[in-house]
Amino acid sequence: MSIQSTSKYLSLILRHAPEKIGVAMDDHGWVSIDELIGKSNLAGETIDRDLLERVVHENDKKRFTISEDGLRIRAAQGHSIIVETVGAPQTPPPMLFHGSASRFADAIREQGLLPMSRRHVHLSRDIETAISVGKRHGKPVVFQIDAAGLSRAGQSFWLSENGVWLTDAIAPAYLSEVPSGD
Repeated sequence: MSIQSTSKYLSLILRHAPEKIGVAMDDHGWVSIDELIGKSNLAGETIDRDLLERVVHENDKKRFTISEDGLRIRAAQGHSIIVETVGAPQTPPPMLFHGSASRFADAIREQGLLPMSRRHVHLSRDIETAISVGKRHGKPVVFQIDAAGLSRAGQSFWLSENGVWLTDAIAPAYLSEVPSGD
């Protein structure tokens, strides 16, 4: 398997469907690397320790983490299953950003930002990252989030291991669209 196809495969297993190959996941999303490799190979997905480590270390988005003891792996965020990977809430920067495809802009303006199939809304610290995220789904649109206002209103924020800010749904009142410059 290539690094890219292995990354997609690991995202499926570690974020959404560990039961697909029958790996045991703890409450914090950790899976035994030996079990993951063994059961993946039995399922026809050829993975070895070297390929797994290359996926973890060469991924610019740092989607996966290997435990300090080197025995377990987990996805940093983006889960649709219930796992606790985010730790204690943290104070966010005053403004954060969310990139999406322009075809979703009207719904976001009306309903705000919703986690959809994920456990949290994902936010970026800078506009450039938000644009990059939005481009993955079409013509990008970026929303600025009044994180300080949400925090004052009692909303919790978490910072994932790979620098993505996470929170619950965001009401439209806390969003403003960033002009695209087109």
